[in-house]
Amino acid sequence: MRIAEIPSTPDHRRASVETAVVSTADSKLSTVLSQIESAIKSLERHPPAHPLADSFSSDLQLAVAQLNQLAPFPNSIKLLVWKLSYRIWNSCVDLSNASTAKISEEHAKLRQVAAELLFLTVDVVGIPTPWFKAALFFYKTGLIWYDLRKFDMANSCFEKATDLVSNIEISSISDDDERKLLLDLNIARSRAAWEVLDRNLAFALLNRSKHVLFGVSRNYNALANQYLTFGKTLLSRSEVSVVNEALKLMNDALELCEKGLRVVKRTEETLNLKELRLKTLRFIAAAHLQNDEFESVLKCVKVLREVGGGGDHHPSLSVLAMKAWLGLARYEEAEKELRGMVINRGIPEGVWVSAVESYFQAAGAAGAETVKGVFLGLLERCCVSAGAAIKVVNRVVGNGLSSGEGMKVRANVVNDIVSDERVVALFDGEGAAKERTTMHALLWNCATEHFRSKDYLLSAEMFEKAMLYVPHGIENRDLRAKGYRVLCLCYLGLLQLDRAEEYVNEAEKLEPNIASAFLKFKIFLQKNDHKSAIAQMQAMPSCLDFTTDFISLSAHEAVACRSLPVATASLCQLLNFYSLGKQMPTNEVVVFRTLVTILSQDPANDTEVLKHMKQANARQSEMGPDLFFGKYEVGKREKNWFAGNAWNFGVRTGQEKNYDLSAEFFKLASEFYGVAGDGDTEGNNLMVCKSIVLSVSAIIAGERHRNGTLQETQVKQAIELLGRAGKILTPNSVSIRKNDQVMSIEPNFFLLYTWSAFDLYSRLSDTGPQQLILVKTYATSKSCNPKHLLQIGFDASQGPRSNPEVATFAFNTSLAALLASPSPDYQTVAMILRKLISISTIHKGDPDDDSIIEMYKQAYRIMVGLREGEYPIEEAKWLAMTAWNRAALPVKMGQIDSAKKWMNIGLELAMKVPGMHTYRSCMEDYLAEFEKKANRHDKGERRAVAAS
Repeated sequence: MRIAEIPSTPDHRRASVETAVVSTADSKLSTVLSQIESAIKSLERHPPAHPLADSFSSDLQLAVAQLNQLAPFPNSIKLLVWKLSYRIWNSCVDLSNASTAKISEEHAKLRQVAAELLFLTVDVVGIPTPWFKAALFFYKTGLIWYDLRKFDMANSCFEKATDLVSNIEISSISDDDERKLLLDLNIARSRAAWEVLDRNLAFALLNRSKHVLFGVSRNYNALANQYLTFGKTLLSRSEVSVVNEALKLMNDALELCEKGLRVVKRTEETLNLKELRLKTLRFIAAAHLQNDEFESVLKCVKVLREVGGGGDHHPSLSVLAMKAWLGLARYEEAEKELRGMVINRGIPEGVWVSAVESYFQAAGAAGAETVKGVFLGLLERCCVSAGAAIKVVNRVVGNGLSSGEGMKVRANVVNDIVSDERVVALFDGEGAAKERTTMHALLWNCATEHFRSKDYLLSAEMFEKAMLYVPHGIENRDLRAKGYRVLCLCYLGLLQLDRAEEYVNEAEKLEPNIASAFLKFKIFLQKNDHKSAIAQMQAMPSCLDFTTDFISLSAHEAVACRSLPVATASLCQLLNFYSLGKQMPTNEVVVFRTLVTILSQDPANDTEVLKHMKQANARQSEMGPDLFFGKYEVGKREKNWFAGNAWNFGVRTGQEKNYDLSAEFFKLASEFYGVAGDGDTEGNNLMVCKSIVLSVSAIIAGERHRNGTLQETQVKQAIELLGRAGKILTPNSVSIRKNDQVMSIEPNFFLLYTWSAFDLYSRLSDTGPQQLILVKTYATSKSCNPKHLLQIGFDASQGPRSNPEVATFAFNTSLAALLASPSPDYQTVAMILRKLISISTIHKGDPDDDSIIEMYKQAYRIMVGLREGEYPIEEAKWLAMTAWNRAALPVKMGQIDSAKKWMNIGLELAMKVPGMHTYRSCMEDYLAEFEKKANRHDKGERRAVAAS
């Protein structure tokens, strides 16, 4: 508001500063006043559309500071300063009125300068009530600072204004505007103190304001309104601790309204105070409600409805009454209040929507039907907007989901509401497109929550209702297709497969994509139609939006449904993309591992397992182990997983006597164990060696199991394979070197290696020396067991592929080892001696062979000193009898010395055998007679020689 200038003569109104300065004879003061006027002139010429430069206020503030130093002034100068202040003020008013922009801080600074100029010369003579005028400038400037949220500046202005009028006797003030200023200053200071959280000062200033009301009704109205404002602010914090304080403030406001009504003189002022009183009563009721004082709320509502005869019909009364009845758990009265809102056409949508929310919070699922009736009743009586319908549905849905109790009841109410033709009609047309989208999103989200809680039936119903808010049109084809797909998922969860298939078929008609194809795949899985599921999976790559993730998902779904053939087909399909060189989110080795894991669940799939493990081995050879398996510990774990599983499959199939598969698995295990990656130059040679040995032994076992014969090429391949193990084993030991460390191999594996190699070499010609070297290597090893060596000797001594040299060596070595033990097993010793004698007899055949004689003598030496029966009697008899019988041929041939030698050996052995007394007597008699004949024969021969 523009303030009128001080009355003066026309010459003084526009007199130049220079003229006034001449009379002062003060050049410094003249300079300062000239600067102020120059700045004012620039301000008066400033375009309103341009923002104010900060140079205006800074120049004027500097001039005011200089002017303050030159005080005191003559009255003429004071009058001039007042005029300059008014010019600044009015220029600011003009600029503010001409601009639509918000008042700036620079503007407030200029107003502050105008007020400070008056403050310097407030004791001017010739101006009526200068103190009030200066105080008014500070008050209005403080209001501007307050609006700018500069509360320290605002409070400074209010305090200066208060200081200016504080020395004036209140009883001497007769002007209504001046009286009003005293009240306004107190209220303004109170508001500023409130903003800086000085609540005590704010209340003190309000109470002080009661002394400057001057019996004016508008003053009562203003102060009561401020009390109510503070009370509402406290009440809005929803803190129990401040509710009583808010009630006190509102009661003070109510008391001021009552006092104001007693002094009111105008009808308009009466109406304002009555309206303020009703408003205050309503907020008092709200405060009681917040304090859970429900009886007090109802009393307030009753007073409001009965006041003045006609009563208060404010929409909030029904809400307050309903919430109070709800607080008292009197739901019938609360329902009456809620239904009464349907009759009251003046109740805004926001009010009854809030009432619906409160009713739901208290009544729960029991109140859902009531709300539905209220809402549908409103549809019949008044024009309900689409936005109101959204709010009601949102309240019902929100409470239903948050409580978890009565969810189905609330959802059913929502379904009834949103499916009502009148409600659907609210969302028709282009004008309701935004609300239609909101309603669809609300129902969709609600259905999604039910789906997550696995309530598929309720979720399907909500999704179906959401489809009511999707217009039919080309632009909404994608959204409708999405709706059909989620409905398909719901009915999949309900295992209503035919209905699910209907929905996905509809979705495909609208938008054929990979999601629909995947849903059909899931349906086929649920139907156990494996053939169709595999066909659907294999058709997925033809979709435009196909990604390989869907093949992975197909495998996961198939595993979850225990459909192993489909899972296997999906993983095989996925592997094809790796071979094509495509970038895949999962490492290829993981797919192979998963595939093998799935196939291994059924022993009938062993052949398939072998095929895919071989494929994995081929891929790692092609790509390199670091790329295929990975690096560091991850790569080692993957490699060891494949090697270990190949080993385990080899063991299991071998136990099941499926030796061909077992051999292949062990061979594959040796290749995996032999893979060297990530700095490893040799691989796991220990396991490579063991796997090869078991693989070759499985080949030989398979031959015997099926009574077949290995072909020469197969034998050579097995020997070549076994040669790898031989290269790994260090000579003359059973150790394997790896990274300069020696690791031991189990004795049984070394025996198996030796036995397998011996068996294979026996099938080829001219391999006798190699067999002998092989057995000698085993015999000199640390893990050599005489029993195992004995078995090798037996194998080498019999059959069409016998090797007497190996047998003899094995028997002799075993015999030496047995005799070197503290307690030899003479049963085995006797058996070895018999075998050695038999081999020598068969392959040498000369009775005079010293090696055979030595064997008998060795047997005799062994028996010497033994207890009776310690050496097997039958074996001893056999030795004695065979030695005696060997003399038969020399006797016939006339080889007397040879015959006597064998007879003596037989007799000596017989003497060590219990139970051969009769035989021994006969032997002695025969030997004595034989010697006589031999002597006579010798004499006769000598005489014949002499005669000749």
